[in-house]
Amino acid sequence: MIDRHHLALEKIRITLGEVTLLELDAAVGPGEVLTVMGPSGSGKSTLLAFVAGFLAPAFQATGRVRLDGRDVTRLPAERRGIGLLFQDPLLFPHLSVAGNLRFGMPRATPDKSARVEAALGEIGLAGFGDRDPATLSGGQQARVALMRLLLSAPCAVLLDEPFAKLDTHLRHEMRQLVFSRLHEAGLPSLLVTHDREDAEDAGGSLIELSA
Repeated sequence: MIDRHHLALEKIRITLGEVTLLELDAAVGPGEVLTVMGPSGSGKSTLLAFVAGFLAPAFQATGRVRLDGRDVTRLPAERRGIGLLFQDPLLFPHLSVAGNLRFGMPRATPDKSARVEAALGEIGLAGFGDRDPATLSGGQQARVALMRLLLSAPCAVLLDEPFAKLDTHLRHEMRQLVFSRLHEAGLPSLLVTHDREDAEDAGGSLIELSA
């Protein structure tokens, strides 16, 4: 049975000195994607940092982040249950593809090796478990990063322009894969981007920030 998670961003206000970068009040339901668009410097990545739990000390933030009704605003990042997907896959170079997938899996996961093999099959990389991540193409690395995120069993997902470094064809393919998998998993997601096509493919609510 798929868990149905909810993410609420309640009266978020982020400032730098006396300058207000953004104000936001939104709720994201299971499998939905909330897209926040804006140019560089509009506060998109700062918002993700606040929600994830690693906002830089130079910024001040008020408001609450609730996940499944639980206030996680003051919890350390590792206890929030929030997964992140970045522009770069950030695969661990000292681990194999399978090792990368096992890394974030909950300790209680039964038969991890079988789960890893099944996961690789789901993303078209069956038999790639022993490969060095450096030998994979950019698209293959992106798929492994996505599956590593899903196997870590997050309750919500933050997407920091994860398609920005892919070529045009691959970008569309990865959007379809990422958004469909997040929807199937019932995960509320927050996407920040400057690309309107990201927002269109995400298919959820859109908030646009000014510079």
